[in-house]
Amino acid sequence: MSAVQLWDQPHHDGSAMYVSNPNPELGETVTVFLRVPRASGVTKALLRVCIDGEQALLETSIDRQDEHEFWLKAALSMENPVVNYRWLLDGSPGGYQWFNGTGLHTRDVTDACDFRLTAYSPPPDWASGAVLYQIFPDRFAKSIDRPAPDWAIAEAWGNKVIGRGPETPYQYFGGDLDGITARLEHIASLGADTVYLTPIFPARSNHRYDASSFDQVDPLLGGDSALHRLSEALHSRGMRLMGDLTTNHCGDAHEWFKTAIADPDSVEAGFFLFTRHPDEYVCWFGHKSLPKFNHANPELRRRLYEGKDSVVARWLGPDGFDGWRIDVANMTGRHGTTDLNHMVSTTLRETMAETDPEALLLAEHSHDASQDLQVDGWHGVMNYAGFTRPVWQWLKPAAPVPFEAGPFVSIPRLSGTDIVGSMRDFAAAVPWRATKHALNLVGSHDTFRISTMLGDPRLVTVAFGLLATMPGVPMLWAGDEIGQEGANGEDGRRPFPWDNPGEWDHDRLATTRSLFQTRNRSEALREGGLRWLAIEEDAFTFLRESTNETVLVHAARAGHTSINIPTTVIGNRLHGLAGTPDLHANAGEVITLPNEGPAVAIWRCDPPAASVGGLTAGSVK
Repeated sequence: MSAVQLWDQPHHDGSAMYVSNPNPELGETVTVFLRVPRASGVTKALLRVCIDGEQALLETSIDRQDEHEFWLKAALSMENPVVNYRWLLDGSPGGYQWFNGTGLHTRDVTDACDFRLTAYSPPPDWASGAVLYQIFPDRFAKSIDRPAPDWAIAEAWGNKVIGRGPETPYQYFGGDLDGITARLEHIASLGADTVYLTPIFPARSNHRYDASSFDQVDPLLGGDSALHRLSEALHSRGMRLMGDLTTNHCGDAHEWFKTAIADPDSVEAGFFLFTRHPDEYVCWFGHKSLPKFNHANPELRRRLYEGKDSVVARWLGPDGFDGWRIDVANMTGRHGTTDLNHMVSTTLRETMAETDPEALLLAEHSHDASQDLQVDGWHGVMNYAGFTRPVWQWLKPAAPVPFEAGPFVSIPRLSGTDIVGSMRDFAAAVPWRATKHALNLVGSHDTFRISTMLGDPRLVTVAFGLLATMPGVPMLWAGDEIGQEGANGEDGRRPFPWDNPGEWDHDRLATTRSLFQTRNRSEALREGGLRWLAIEEDAFTFLRESTNETVLVHAARAGHTSINIPTTVIGNRLHGLAGTPDLHANAGEVITLPNEGPAVAIWRCDPPAASVGGLTAGSVK
């Protein structure tokens, strides 16, 4: 199957190459640029904007040009906190086509996939280049042996994890925070600079999403002092620490809920959604052990996340967390006819900004989060919909697709055209800033291990390559870097085999280090835009572009037809990164990309395709 070639199409994205200020303030005038290859046939464009709910078409002018392309520019005013825009182009068979976040269309389109600029305060600068390392504290590393609590099933470190069944939440292996502190050199060697911990508050399970208090760190993890030691050790290395908070619910052993059960007239009784006191109440997915919070209650908001005395504020700071990941954020504040989710997210953001302006706010979300990313709330969400599922769908082995009722959609095997279409759809529905700060992942404590799902180590390398090169904040799930296995989320929470290096996949470890250290050294991979070049069933190619660097990425799940890209697009020579061999142009003034697979290849373009050298200002010639 021949590839769909996109390099001759106009291009725009929300990065600094195409937007004069990606983080404008309200009232500011911003210049946006459209890159137009002459081969596209486009000669004119108008910028369609929507201000105060009404559309307008704005004139564009030539910014610069050469024999191969020209750049158009237009100015728009940030009169609203979020301004959406798209381009109206000539050059189609009918002389009428729209260009938006999903590409070219020869028909009218909705505003849903417009490009968007937001005047809300931006995420902290450090987040753009961050690489997160997710740790499930009970299973990562242990500093000392502690007696198991009364709810637990005590296990030796090397024992088998129960992957399914009622005992899974109660296996206790005894990992703790000082154990993590002792392993920071390993984490840093991966190119990760931010540790993300699943919950650390006391609970009656190993996952701790059923908190019994938010006032202390679980003594089983070493208590408050161990958190301080971990935070200080990370900060001394220039690294950061993210916490995990359940704003949707707590555990039925939580002190607030016990007071609410005991006294229907207590303040705390208003924190929950009782339908008949004391034994009928709303809970997460019907689990009575996880009572849902009532965010209409002002005292709950004050204690949990509103203001300097809240739980959210208390645990931020130099001896605590640098940000929060909010568990089941998509459900928080939502029940029946009540939807307070935006209020929760914006209040959380305000409290964090007042407490620590450099704090990062990420949200768990498993599907379309576009409506939740249009306000001054989450900086980004876990990108299961726009990254994880497409990667799984493209790389997974062919198998029958089950159609089963339940909370999760099945994972079919799809073509490169389909999964790139999904990626473009989900990215187009949110501001570029949200795409840039989406938490990308190929696995987590809630999923199967990527090594188990894909089987073929070459396919796993492709998944890791995309994780290291796509826009967003990549997250490594502890153990994936050594090829740990797991058929589901519980099975994947196996203790890290520190004392058994023979169980490690050392090739996977070396590849992981190479990929993410390459990302850290590349301005384009950390900060650049995304320009799709070629897409076919078994392979696709894209550019990451910044002002000073352009990186070409080619991913393949199988052998495929060769892709030949003109040197006018990517230059005459490609410098291999992360172990990729260099490539040179042939006599036909094209560069032929490798056609074997599964494989991922990464090159720095020379000269940079993003270079404006030789471009001149003036009218279209």
